[in-house]
Amino acid sequence: MLNNWVVMPTCLPLVLRRCHTCASESFRANGKFRVNANHKLLDAWLLALCTACGETTKLTVLERTHVRSVRPELLDRMHDNDPGLAAELLQDPVLRRRNRIALDWDNAWRLDTGGPDHPDREVVDVIDVSVRFAARIPVRPARLIAEGCGLSRAEVGRLIAEGKLVSASRLTGKLSGDFTFLLKR
Repeated sequence: MLNNWVVMPTCLPLVLRRCHTCASESFRANGKFRVNANHKLLDAWLLALCTACGETTKLTVLERTHVRSVRPELLDRMHDNDPGLAAELLQDPVLRRRNRIALDWDNAWRLDTGGPDHPDREVVDVIDVSVRFAARIPVRPARLIAEGCGLSRAEVGRLIAEGKLVSASRLTGKLSGDFTFLLKR
């Protein structure tokens, strides 16, 4: 039987960028936007606060963009300080590259296995699992498997080495896209 697991964000990730005031390395985006109009040109920023000193930094979303080229729905969402829009924009690689930021997803996601915490070890000999990512969250597959099956990461590594844990995707390193695996006990 195929089990479906979902990696879901629980909050916005930390924004990794150096604070010019206190030299801290992280900011917390709270979903607030600032939109500035200069005649027919718009600038828009996503605001983030330093986790150490509270200093505000602006992440450029729109820069000198003609007002007619911005979708009204997008502008309304920015005016309403939509946290969903902030999450979407932080996922955008173009925005991250333009603002020279990285994201820290530690403690900002959870694994939903869709049932009991851990599959019953005595009843099931083979576990077939499909893992879906609700957002592009880079996570080690061994960590997900260990958390979802109630195993230690060392035991997951041993199962991979013995060939009892197989997947078409690479199970070492980090993944942020959907994958499936088969665990034979």
